[in-house]
Amino acid sequence: MDIPGFDGLLVTPEHPEYEASRAVWNGVIDRRPAVIARCTNTSDVAAAIRFARQRDLIISVRGGGHGVSGAAMNNGGLVVDCSGMKAITVDPQMRVARAEAGVLWGEFDAATQAYGLATTGGIVTHTGIAGLTLGGGIGWLMRKFATTADNLIGADVVTAGGERLRASEDENEDLFFGLRGAGANFGVVTSFEYRLHELGPTVLAGPVVWALEDAPEVLRFLRDFAIEAPDELTTIAKVGKLPPLPIIPEELRGRPFVQIGSCWAGRPDDGEIALKPLRAFGRPLLDLVAEKPYVANQAANDPTVPHGWHYYWKSTDITGLEDGAIDGIVEHATAIESPRSYALIFQLGGALARIDEDATAYSHRSAAFNVNINGVWLPDEPIAEQEIAWTRGFFDALEPWQAGVYVNFLGEEGEARVRTAYGEAKYGRLVALKDRFDPDNVFRMNQNITPSH
Repeated sequence: MDIPGFDGLLVTPEHPEYEASRAVWNGVIDRRPAVIARCTNTSDVAAAIRFARQRDLIISVRGGGHGVSGAAMNNGGLVVDCSGMKAITVDPQMRVARAEAGVLWGEFDAATQAYGLATTGGIVTHTGIAGLTLGGGIGWLMRKFATTADNLIGADVVTAGGERLRASEDENEDLFFGLRGAGANFGVVTSFEYRLHELGPTVLAGPVVWALEDAPEVLRFLRDFAIEAPDELTTIAKVGKLPPLPIIPEELRGRPFVQIGSCWAGRPDDGEIALKPLRAFGRPLLDLVAEKPYVANQAANDPTVPHGWHYYWKSTDITGLEDGAIDGIVEHATAIESPRSYALIFQLGGALARIDEDATAYSHRSAAFNVNINGVWLPDEPIAEQEIAWTRGFFDALEPWQAGVYVNFLGEEGEARVRTAYGEAKYGRLVALKDRFDPDNVFRMNQNITPSH
C-alpha cells in the first residue's frame, strides 16, 4: 500500500507492529483497522485524510489513545495516528508552550516544569494532550486556571478537505469556539498552543483517606468545605478499595475507603492553612498531603489505571452534593466488588465557572461537581457484566441531581448523551460548525456532532 505524499509508516495487518499499534488504553477495545498511518508531520496527516476519503474509508484519529470509548481505532478503516508527533517548545518569557498532537501530559508537564510553568492538564500522565484539550480538559489546576481548552491560545488544524487552518481568537474564531470542547468533530489538530502559568516545581498536594463507613460525614464535610474553598484549591474525592501500592500500609490494602485528594495551586504555606480543616476532620486512616514535585502529583494515579485493563465508564455533572446524592454514592460505593472499580467526584467551580457559558463548546460551567464512575476489571476476569451493571446502577441513582455531562467521560452512549454534553442551544451552534467544516461527517469516530444534512 502506498499513500501519495505520505512519508510516515503505514502499518497494515501483515506488519509485525500491527498488534501493538492497534492497542489503546482501554483493553476492552479490540478493533482491526485496514491501515494505521503513523504520521510524522502535518503533510502526512493531510495525505492520509485525502487517501481515506478517495477510498471511502472510515477515519479514526489517534493522539494518546486514552479515550474510554476507543474512538482512536476502527474496524476496516484508516487510523490517522499522530502518536509519534512529539515536538514541544516552551517560551518561558511569553509563558507559552506549543506541542504536537502526540504529546502526553507527562511529557508536556516535564517540559513546562523545567521553567516552573504549567497549565491545566490531565490527572494521569499517559493521557494525550489532544483528546483532553479538544473535549475541554479538567484536572488539578482547573479551579485556579480554568480548563485546558480555556488555556488554548491557538491550534493548527487539517480539515476534512485537506485544508490547513489556524484557529485562534483572531483567526477562524468560530472554529476556535468549537475546538474548545467539541474539537474532534471538525478536523485533525496537529499542534496546540497553550497559555502557561507560574506553578511548581513543588506543590502541596495529596489525599486524606478515611474508612468508607465514614463516607456520609466526609462527603457532607466536602460539600460545605468546597463552597468556601479558594480558587487555588481543587479537590477530587474518590470511593473504592485501597490499592496495593507501596504508599498504602499493607494492613489497609483492599479496605473500602473514601478520600479527598487535593492540589493547592499557590504558595504551600497558604495551602497548609486552607487544608487544615480537611486534614483535621474525623478519623483519617491516612494523611498523604505533603509538598511534592508537581510532576509527581500528576503521576500519582498512574498505577491504578494502566494500559490494557478493561474499563467501563458512566459519568454526570451534578448540581451539588445533596443528602440524597451522597446516600446514593455511599450505597453504591459499599457495593463495589472489583478491587479496581471506583468513582471520582471532581470539585468544579472557581475560575472554570466564571468564564461565559457561550465562550467555548465546553459546557455546564455552573455544575458543582462531576461524578465519574469507573467499572474496572482485568482482561481474564469474567466479571464484565457485574461491573457494567454496578456502574449503570450507580449512574442511575444520581438521576435526580444530573446536570449535563463532560464529553471526555462519555463512552459509546449515542446522540442523546452527546446533546446532553452541550445542551440544545449550543448543540445547534455546533451542528452549524459541522455543516461548514465537515458536512460529510468524515470525522465521526468521536462523540459525534451529526451534520444537518
